[in-house]
Amino acid sequence: MRVLVTGGSGFVGQRLCPALIAQGHEVLVVSRTPHKVRERLPRECDIRDSAQAFIDSPPDALVNLAGESIAAKRWSDSQKKRLTRSRIEMTEQLVSLCEQLGENGQPLPKVLISGSAMGYYGDQGDKRVTEDTSPHDEFAHRLCAEWEAAAKPIENMGVRLAILRIGLVLGAGGGTLQKMLPPFKLGLGGRFGDGRQFMPWIHRDDLVEAIMFLLNDASLSGAFNGSAPHPVTNAEFTRTLARQLRRPAVLPVPACVLKAGLGEMSQLLLTGADMRPERLEAAGFRFQYPTLEKALAAILSPERSA
Repeated sequence: MRVLVTGGSGFVGQRLCPALIAQGHEVLVVSRTPHKVRERLPRECDIRDSAQAFIDSPPDALVNLAGESIAAKRWSDSQKKRLTRSRIEMTEQLVSLCEQLGENGQPLPKVLISGSAMGYYGDQGDKRVTEDTSPHDEFAHRLCAEWEAAAKPIENMGVRLAILRIGLVLGAGGGTLQKMLPPFKLGLGGRFGDGRQFMPWIHRDDLVEAIMFLLNDASLSGAFNGSAPHPVTNAEFTRTLARQLRRPAVLPVPACVLKAGLGEMSQLLLTGADMRPERLEAAGFRFQYPTLEKALAAILSPERSA
């Protein structure tokens, strides 16, 4: 297959693109700065600055992972607009590409795997969350809902749409652990607030496999929770990470400090959802790293031997 990937130079994309190539697929990548991301991707990748630039190479499948990091900056009104715009504009590019292909009489992609996030559900307390759970209305939900809605028109063109609501992505060299590891290695880690909020997570390799799974099974469409089957609370995550690093974790960060420092963005750290991958598992997907203990052991083994 010829697979077009947005966000291909990101933390997940850098693992997905080589995996697709290893399976014999041709990989097309959209990046606003092709020359800057060239060294992050396999040389076989065809990198262009927009989805429309591939009108002469109609893709068989689309994977949409693009979007500015939600935790990169404090959520000012302007930053909220940037977060939303970065997701919606790229998704609309893919829809527009399909419209152009159709108008030209060219073949349309068979499937779009479009990213979303656990934030779709908002704060769910300790309620078990599946794809059918009603969301809590807050900024993270509205952001994800608009992102998902931007992809929906593609269904009217006969393109299969699978939405992947992704949890915290764990892996070496980036993702959620990148900012957490330095203080924990120094023994300065601790829970956020009371630690009771859930942290749905997924190992990067399992996320890549889930994307491949959705690409290859033509019967799968709709929303899927992209997280491991055993989510943990923040307190459990903290204890497990500290144990894997053989460090103490006795310095909790009070909720009031996070709210003062991060404003509304502190919701990312102080709330969560006990999100379960019910539809993926029902479809037969099996996780290589179903538990946090196993995932962190695999990720951190070089750290412990260093």
